[in-house]
Amino acid sequence: MSQNPKHGNTALIVVLTLLIVLMIAATAFLVYLSIDLVNKEADVTPTQGSSMQLPQTTETQPQQTEPETTVPPTTEAPEVEQVVATATIGAMGDLLMHKPVFDTARQSDGSYDFSSIFRYIKDAVSGLDYAIANLETTFGGDSYTYQGNPAFNCPDPLIDAVKDAGYDMLLTANNHAGDTMNDGISRTLEIVRGAGLTALGSQNSGEKRYAVVDVNGIKIGMVCYTWAYSGNGSTFSLNGLTPVKDEGQMNYFTKNNPDKLYNELGPILEGMKADGAEATMILLHWGEEYQLTENAAQQKMAQKLCDMGFDVIVGGHPHVVQPMAVLESTENPGHKAYCIYSLGNAVSNQRNGYVSLCPGAHGEDGVLFTVTFEKYSDGKVYVAGVDALPTWVNMQSNTGVKEYNIVPLDKEAEDTWSELGMTADQVKLAGQSYERTMKIIGDGLKVCQEDLAQAKADREQYYLDLPNHPEWLETEAETVPETVAETEETTLPEAA
Repeated sequence: MSQNPKHGNTALIVVLTLLIVLMIAATAFLVYLSIDLVNKEADVTPTQGSSMQLPQTTETQPQQTEPETTVPPTTEAPEVEQVVATATIGAMGDLLMHKPVFDTARQSDGSYDFSSIFRYIKDAVSGLDYAIANLETTFGGDSYTYQGNPAFNCPDPLIDAVKDAGYDMLLTANNHAGDTMNDGISRTLEIVRGAGLTALGSQNSGEKRYAVVDVNGIKIGMVCYTWAYSGNGSTFSLNGLTPVKDEGQMNYFTKNNPDKLYNELGPILEGMKADGAEATMILLHWGEEYQLTENAAQQKMAQKLCDMGFDVIVGGHPHVVQPMAVLESTENPGHKAYCIYSLGNAVSNQRNGYVSLCPGAHGEDGVLFTVTFEKYSDGKVYVAGVDALPTWVNMQSNTGVKEYNIVPLDKEAEDTWSELGMTADQVKLAGQSYERTMKIIGDGLKVCQEDLAQAKADREQYYLDLPNHPEWLETEAETVPETVAETEETTLPEAA
């Protein structure tokens, strides 16, 4: 009997169906395991110290970013240069010690006390940082007669009153400085230096002809010269009397040979700078006596001194006040000098009508001229201001004792003038003196002050702008000549 073919096919189909079911089940199980494993890995959080590395994503598309901005460093703005030191120098005219003047200082015991001369000017002088006056006499000692014109010689105690009044320097080069000859020049130096003051204009042979004084940290180079009647290279005559033999003792020039002055001032300026001078003053005995304006020779000389580089020019000798002026250098653009041509008398016996050549009472008038220097934090020194305080010599006997008083005429304190030992009539005369002086110097003083005020305003603006323009310093370095290094050398011998 043969087999049934349909039954055989059915068994095969069952087997195949089972295999397919098993394969589907196996595949589903593997898919399940894979999904579970992925979920478990996603739940794992790496801990500190784990070596597990998370996958790094790589950007495939550029991202939009904000434009970059440069943030400046947070540094402080550069400091603006400031004034770190000021020095006010005051100069007065002639201590012209006529015999009637120093006779009033003679005491009953034969000694001398000159303090009454400076009683009312003392506060103004001692209030200065540095004070100067012209010593129009000599300290020749007992070997010579104590007298005034024509050969001046004054008792030594004058120096005590000068020091007590607050003066720091006396000018010892003038047309009467040789009145007690060579030994008088040397002895005058000895007396002045022995009191602790600086003598300027005369010196012992071989000493420097100038001084560099340190005033509040500002070094001022100063030099003093006088005109002389004659000089031949070995002797000179200051007042037309007997020639003085030791030429090295006195700084002088003659009217017909001003080149002697300029030739000597060149090395002097170099020496000042080598000794650290940051500004310069020259104090001159020049001009014509009793003339209320400077002459052409003074103007020419002042311009030359400005061109040489001096900052301040102070004149004396005419015994009357002469004008003030601003001079501009013709050789150094930007450089200026401030000049007063004559300070007049500080004290004298040249009263109204006493001197035929002197107009009116101008011989009684004088000026306390002041100049202020400022040093900035960059080390540069400038002339910052000038001023002038008129003075008047009041010869009076209000208390029964004759005195010569130097009276300061501060117009803002005019209501207190009567407290300066003066009667109502004397206060009136003082007012007339003030008007005379201001008529001569007022315009020039105003010009000087306005010029200096503008220069200071320009300087302050320059310093304010400088931090934003450092290239200005490079330009200055290219145009300013190199200065001589400062030394520690002293300029004059120590006071004895």
